[in-house]
Amino acid sequence: MRQVICNNLYRSLFILLLLPAPALAIPTITCHCFTDRSYEASRPAAADPYFLATTQNSFFAQVFNTDKKNIVMKKQQGTSPDDLWIAYWVASKTGASPEDLLQTKQKSEAWKDVIAQMGLPQKTLGTRFSSALKANSSPLHLAETVVDDLYARYRLMGEVELAAMRQAGASNQELIISSVIAAKIRLPAKKIYLEVKNSSKTWGSFLREAKIDTKNMQQEITSILKLQPR
Repeated sequence: MRQVICNNLYRSLFILLLLPAPALAIPTITCHCFTDRSYEASRPAAADPYFLATTQNSFFAQVFNTDKKNIVMKKQQGTSPDDLWIAYWVASKTGASPEDLLQTKQKSEAWKDVIAQMGLPQKTLGTRFSSALKANSSPLHLAETVVDDLYARYRLMGEVELAAMRQAGASNQELIISSVIAAKIRLPAKKIYLEVKNSSKTWGSFLREAKIDTKNMQQEITSILKLQPR
């Protein structure tokens, strides 16, 4: 099934390359068909890209109460993960449609302009996000503020620990998977992150140690979120 999806995507890409240049002004199609999806001791890091992606997608689906398959499909169609974080955050705060936000973003370079064009009140978006928006921050930084605000909302990590993770270079994916593993094996998230970054261990080996099956990742995240007061 995954092979069929990939073949269709590559066929679509080939057709797009035959079109005139103006017709190509649409999101790039990317294939998120991971070949390696399970941990193998002989190739301990082979499935790490999949583990990072599926953990982030599961977390996203839970905090925004949306279908994980829908998020994966949007990424396959070319929507960036950063834009997804921002669109769903703004939608959750303003009542706007994520789809409308993403469509407007295709016509605007900056999220600040998108929100202005749609007449959405910035004051409802949270202090952290609003400040980054006013500074015309990159989508990457805006997406990080979304995740940081979600971590504060669910009390998944203290401000000092969160700041330390960001200063150490943790991306949204790395922050989320570190937190999930930390909740199971009672190690600081930063220690887990640094061990992977220093190549001492892999995400897959940590998941195996924590006895986390990625097929049940959404349930794992649900249990963590329920344990944290909002």
